[in-house]
Amino acid sequence: MRILFVGDEASLPAELSEFIADLGEDWHTTAVIDGHAAMAAVSATALDAVIVSPYLPDMDATMLLGQIRTLRPQTIRVALIDAQQGTRPPPARLIGVAHRFLPLPLAPEVLLEALSSLEELRELLDSPRLRDAIGRIEKLPSPPHLYMSLTRALEHDDDADTAEVAKLVAADPAIAAKVLQLSNSAFFSSGRTISDLRSAVTRLGLATLRDLVLASEVFSTPTLPVSERNALQQRALMASRLTARLLPTSSAELGATAALLADIGLLLPGVRNERTEPAGDEDARPGHAEAGAYLLGLWGLPMPIVEAVGFHLQPQRSNTRSFWVTGAVHVALALVNGEAVDEDYLQRANVLHKLPEWREQANALMGLSTAEA
Repeated sequence: MRILFVGDEASLPAELSEFIADLGEDWHTTAVIDGHAAMAAVSATALDAVIVSPYLPDMDATMLLGQIRTLRPQTIRVALIDAQQGTRPPPARLIGVAHRFLPLPLAPEVLLEALSSLEELRELLDSPRLRDAIGRIEKLPSPPHLYMSLTRALEHDDDADTAEVAKLVAADPAIAAKVLQLSNSAFFSSGRTISDLRSAVTRLGLATLRDLVLASEVFSTPTLPVSERNALQQRALMASRLTARLLPTSSAELGATAALLADIGLLLPGVRNERTEPAGDEDARPGHAEAGAYLLGLWGLPMPIVEAVGFHLQPQRSNTRSFWVTGAVHVALALVNGEAVDEDYLQRANVLHKLPEWREQANALMGLSTAEA
C-alpha cells in the first residue's frame, strides 16, 4: 500500500512510519506537513490511503479530504480525531468526506486494522459479481433526496432553525404525514400528541427527525407488500434507537442511521435474504447485506454506514478490535429480530460482559418483560 501521512510529528509520530516500514516492501509511506504539500503528492501519484491530522497549518482536514475525494475518489481517507474532544462527534462535514475516524494518539496496530478492513470493504463494493447483479435490476431505489437536503442544511448550520427544517419536510406532504405518524407512534411518543412539524422537530431533535425522514423515504418503495414493508420499517426504527444506546454520544447518530438502513437490501428485487437463505454454489443472487452496502455506496453515504450495512451479519469481517458502528448494528439487529448474537466477536472486542445489559435495553424498548424474553 502507498500511504501518505499529513501532519506534524506531534500528531503523526515517527514510530508509525517505522512500524509500517517493518511490514515489508509492499508498504510505502510518505509524510508531509501541510495540505498544499499533500495535494501536490496526491496529484503526482495515485495513493491507496491518506491519513490526515486534525491540525494543519494551511487548511482544515475537511477541506483537504474533500479535495482528495474529488481528485482521487478511490483513495482511502482517514481522519484522525483528537481524544481531547471527548464525546463530541466529528463535524458533519468531516463525516461526509472521511472513510474512517481514528483516535489520537494513534496506535500502529489500530491503523493497520483500519486500513485492512477498508481494503476488504473496497473490494466488496468493487466486486464484478455484485456490480453485475445490481446492474440487472431494472429500477434501483432513488437516493433519499429530502434526507440529503436536511443533511446538507445541518452540515452548514449545526443550529439550524427548527422552522426552516420543518419547511423542508413540509415540501413533501407524503413524507410530512409519515413523519407526524411516526413521531406519534409508541417508539417516539411520550404521551402528548404532536400535530405540527415544528413541534416534531423541537421534541424529537434534528438527528431523530432526519432518521424518520430517511425511514419514510427509503421504505416507501413498492417492491414489498405493505404489511411486510411496514414490519421491516418498524424493526429498523427499533434497531436504530437501540444502536444509538449502545454507542458513545460521538457515534450514536452514525450508528442509528446505519441500523435504520441495515436491511435496505431486502427492498431490492432478486436478492437473497441472508438470514433465511444460506449461500449456495449455484445461487448467483447477491446477499441482501452486501447488496444494501453497494446501493448506499452508490448513494454516496458515509463509509462507516456502508461498512456497517455490509458486515452487520458478520461483524468479525470488519477486522477491528474495537466495538464501533458495525458491532453495535449487529447486536441491535440480532436482539430486535430475536437472533443469535456473535458472542465470539463480542469477546474479542472486550464487550461480551455488556450483553445482558443490552438485552434488557432491547426488551424494554420492545415492551417485553424478562419472563417473556
